[in-house]
Amino acid sequence: MFTPTVFAVLIDAYGIVPDIMLMPVAVFLPTLEVAAGIGILFDIKGSLTIILGLVVLFLLILGYGIHMGLDVDCGCFGPEDPEVKAFHGLRTAFNRDLIMLAGICFTFGWRKFRGISPKTFTYYFSIYRVVKKENMT
Repeated sequence: MFTPTVFAVLIDAYGIVPDIMLMPVAVFLPTLEVAAGIGILFDIKGSLTIILGLVVLFLLILGYGIHMGLDVDCGCFGPEDPEVKAFHGLRTAFNRDLIMLAGICFTFGWRKFRGISPKTFTYYFSIYRVVKKENMT
């Protein structure tokens, strides 16, 4: 279950977000992740770039936490999720994000090699308008 207050506490443990911005960030980041994930499912232009930016951001934050010697949860799982115990630790999360970064780079390369262009929002809206128009006639 999405609990922004718990996520805000985890973000606060890193000490890099001002207190007034904790809740907005705790709500905005997961919302952006979900929106970009849906965008990837529908191959919408820019979604993979957003995911790339988020993974790079998370790598920087995890690297900062490792450098500072913080003993905090990465914030990837909820506090009651059984995976918290199995995947606890900033180094584990950092390595997992490096693997995701490799997958993202592979996907960008694959798209370029194959000449695949993601769709835009207007593409899906135009399909919707055509289907709606056909159903009205």
